[in-house]
Amino acid sequence: MSKFTREEVSVETRENMCTLEKRGSIYILTLTGNDEHRLNPTLLDSLKSALHRIRSETPTPSALITTAQGKYFTNGYDIAWAAQSPKDRPQVMSSKLRSLITDLISLPMPTIAAVSGHSSGSGFIFALSHDYVLMRRDRGFLYMSELDIRMKIPVWFMALLKCKVGSPAACRDIVLRAAKLTADVAVARGIIDSAHDSAEETVRAAVELGEELASKKWDGHVYAQNRMTLFGDVLSKLDGFDETVEDEKGRPKTLSRL
Repeated sequence: MSKFTREEVSVETRENMCTLEKRGSIYILTLTGNDEHRLNPTLLDSLKSALHRIRSETPTPSALITTAQGKYFTNGYDIAWAAQSPKDRPQVMSSKLRSLITDLISLPMPTIAAVSGHSSGSGFIFALSHDYVLMRRDRGFLYMSELDIRMKIPVWFMALLKCKVGSPAACRDIVLRAAKLTADVAVARGIIDSAHDSAEETVRAAVELGEELASKKWDGHVYAQNRMTLFGDVLSKLDGFDETVEDEKGRPKTLSRL
């Protein structure tokens, strides 16, 4: 691995939910702490703030790596938070995630998820929203939990799965069997790019890949436009409404249909 000039970029919330570090041409966005990294508005806002900070930097060829501390990459939506009053909480959470994924798809650089632990539901979708997904093989699984917890999968989740998972049989097992996929199985089924022996090895491999991609010196604007074309169907669904938490007029639905 090459040597880096390290620069800490402050994007921490008062809850210290994530940090952003610049290593040469690589940005490393880390979900901090040993909790489940549930996707509630506070964490989603923190992640969005980090992406905004990256966009505001001088436009030089770069790459983004997203990873996490602890046992979980992210265990999906914060259902406990959403179950509280007011009743529009699921709608707020969905809107913020869709905004974050839109920002990630339009980010003017390659993106890599270094999945360091369990990634479930919307957390699985967040990981797949990166251009490349690397994962540790010694702990964790990818899991679309909605079937097991009796919740409908949003249309935009399915659009993303169809875009990123080429095998119809793999898609079926993710959605209709709620399969818990280890890293090696996910590689074999073409869902992720590579598996590594530990969290540290996963991040190291992600940094090496990020360096390689940044060295191509691609025009970031062109890269983002091409990705947005590739994800065109996903973006059209993201720009609409989430039928699992709201109706066409934007009125919230109950949590049982999240």
